Amino acid sequence: MSKQISAYLNRDLSWVEFNRRVLQEAQDHRNPLLERAKFLAIVSSNLDEFMSVRVAGVHEQIRANLTKMDFAGYSPSGLWKRLQKRTKDMVSEQYRTYREIIKCLNKEGVFIREYADLTITAQRAIADYYNEIVFPVITPMAVDQSRPFPHVHTKELYLAVTLRMEGEGDTDEPLFAIIQIPSILPRCVPIPSRSNSKKQEFILLEDIITAFIDSLFAGYTIESVCPFRLTRNSDLSLDEEGAEDLLEEIEKELRRRKWGIPVRLEVESDFDSYALQVLKEELEIEEGLYMIDGPLDLSFMMKLSGMVKGHDQLRYKKFEPTYPLEFEEEKDIMSVIAQRDVLLHHPYESFEPVNDFVWQAAKDPDVLAIKMTMYRVSGQSSLVKALEYAAAAGKQVTVIVELKARFDEENNIAWAKRLEKAGCHVVYGLVGLKIHAKLLLVVRREKYGLKRYVHVGTGNYNENTAKLYTDIGLMTSNDVIGSDTSALFNEVTGYSVPRDWEAFAVAPTGLKTRLLKLIDREIEHARAGKVAKIIAKMNSLSNQEMIDKLYEASMAGVSIELIIRGVCCLRPGIPGISDNISVISIVDRYLEHSRIVYFYNDSKEEVYLSSADWMTRNLEKRVELLCPVFDSELKNLLIVMLQLNLADNVKARVLKVNGQYERVTLEEEAMPYRSQFEAQLVERWKGSKESVR
Repeated sequence: MSKQISAYLNRDLSWVEFNRRVLQEAQDHRNPLLERAKFLAIVSSNLDEFMSVRVAGVHEQIRANLTKMDFAGYSPSGLWKRLQKRTKDMVSEQYRTYREIIKCLNKEGVFIREYADLTITAQRAIADYYNEIVFPVITPMAVDQSRPFPHVHTKELYLAVTLRMEGEGDTDEPLFAIIQIPSILPRCVPIPSRSNSKKQEFILLEDIITAFIDSLFAGYTIESVCPFRLTRNSDLSLDEEGAEDLLEEIEKELRRRKWGIPVRLEVESDFDSYALQVLKEELEIEEGLYMIDGPLDLSFMMKLSGMVKGHDQLRYKKFEPTYPLEFEEEKDIMSVIAQRDVLLHHPYESFEPVNDFVWQAAKDPDVLAIKMTMYRVSGQSSLVKALEYAAAAGKQVTVIVELKARFDEENNIAWAKRLEKAGCHVVYGLVGLKIHAKLLLVVRREKYGLKRYVHVGTGNYNENTAKLYTDIGLMTSNDVIGSDTSALFNEVTGYSVPRDWEAFAVAPTGLKTRLLKLIDREIEHARAGKVAKIIAKMNSLSNQEMIDKLYEASMAGVSIELIIRGVCCLRPGIPGISDNISVISIVDRYLEHSRIVYFYNDSKEEVYLSSADWMTRNLEKRVELLCPVFDSELKNLLIVMLQLNLADNVKARVLKVNGQYERVTLEEEAMPYRSQFEAQLVERWKGSKESVR
């Protein structure tokens, strides 16, 4: 291997490349226009979280004078510089894309207007909206000797205003004030149009306030009004060992999050120089300055896409998830899975069977107990209502609520309190570990004793994200899996020591060890001259020990195909090291989220579902699960799913040895093959697995 090339890619720089792939979807003219606008919004939302957590973490390391290099060879200061350059380059590209999308929307009769460009009638309507809705809500905050600089909240939009008293000369520095754009009001405001007009026009809330800024500063002359936005360090820093009450400690930390150190300041490119100097001094920020050529925070494009009426040709065709065939004839979920295991593939198949499963258990007089983990739950969760109903019916209901699910902490605290009030036993995770395993257990009294029914998932128990993420759910009454599930719940809620699992592998104590052993087994087969093959699908791969083991397997002759949507620190194609490894990433309509691992095992194929990505935090700092699929039919079905992804030549990108991703090259006579479109044909690939395979 050349001395100039590291065997590893940096995790954060790899993430930037992932977000660039999302941006490419906003640029892809094959995608419907309003869907491109949504991808543009996702780029902004992704970048917000990245800045407030990952970049903020690098910033903290620099403040602590840390100089140690990561395993990819980057020091904190060197990484900071590269991250700033690459993210700023991406933001510039993002806004070029924004302007292109706006031009295309204009051709379709959809406009984002400036107030000055509106007709007299429209201006009057917007003036009424301002006076009746906006003006009573906003608060101008002056900055002078008696009024200190106000607290600027993270990721909120503000206006910086410079002004002078009427008749005052411009020899002295201007006065300064800020106004928070109220996030409780819609950012995009529809402009009333004539009944016979086909145009749909919108105006941004900050532009409305700017147009009427004089109403807030009577007797003063406005010199400039400039939008700005601050991003603070939003990562939680918990002293879990010293916390007497984890719920109370997280609530305190959420309040402290509002005061995190600034890491990014976004301003429009024509920002007033005096106002900018005031912000930089007051917020103590210099290097994290982003000059933006357009409206700040393009996440509003998500709402705008939904507000545009009609124009169905500018959206993906509506897709309704199929209710799984296995439950169509027999509505009793437990009766079906008592006879056979069932695999659910979301979002192509509905999440409703999971809701139905819990509701049936809640209403069944023979069900004695329901236990589940809860990581991210939707706002109107049917599952939570079912658990409340079950507790009221006298069943033993135990819910492990992970309070430390990033940016869902407040939501989960609310659910936890609500469930406790309903009579459920609520466990707030474990000290030092996040509970990320997706597990649901129903214990039922039957003729020959107690029987366990289990759901194991790769995604959260969230009916909303189940419509947007590709995930797998296994429903089973297998005795071995049931026994391990009971043991795992007892281990988390009580004082049980880790057991010798019959089916499961559980992080942080044994999941990584099991994976390493399974890879070692393929290495042994390869060295014995046998066919050896691994296929692994996950969101991220960044743990060095796992990467090194895959390199060892590659050097032994094991064929390794990786499907990794996001971060990948493994560098494929290094001669003599990783030339038997290929990596693809698929970014498409749905977020690829399932974790599936396949081992050829000398033709005795094994397939596992998992909640864990191969990252250090998942393998060593969380409670995660690796669950085998025993049913040969379902095993075969999962292999088909993996092969669908590997055959993608439309939305797949291939990771090259230089760390860059390139679209799969379509052979001259090859037909376009888009794996998510193929997966929508649920009845076909579920009904004829052998022929599809």
